[in-house]
Amino acid sequence: MTGKADPGAAPGYFTEVSGAKYIRLTTFRRDGRAVSTPVHIVAGADVAFFRTWDVAGKAKRLRHTPAVQIAPSTLRGRPLGPPIPAQAHLLEGEASQRAARMLAAKHPILHGRLIPWYHRRRGWTTQQYRLERPAAAASPQNH
Repeated sequence: MTGKADPGAAPGYFTEVSGAKYIRLTTFRRDGRAVSTPVHIVAGADVAFFRTWDVAGKAKRLRHTPAVQIAPSTLRGRPLGPPIPAQAHLLEGEASQRAARMLAAKHPILHGRLIPWYHRRRGWTTQQYRLERPAAAASPQNH
């Protein structure tokens, strides 16, 4: 759990979190206050994915404010690197299923079995989110 980049990952926006088992996901309340939560992640060079359930506080915050910050972290959410701004987008259909399979491949026991079972048992809907580079970070001439 070092938070180091995956040495085999192609260089890209999310390379710094590509080797992380956990990230510290910081979402924002309507009044702008930050709320940080550790979550599992699967990341490539330019896109990353995480999951939560529909009634979680972070899902509620993401419905109105998709801007987030992420950083590699420990299980308890202590950051292991600098924050990276990103935009979170709720996935549906095949894109959501593909993200779920990617998370299950990286975390087979938790995301392949336990978390989906627990969410079903509680009656929650599991939601997958895609993290992308924010528009301002995509083109440096916007600054």
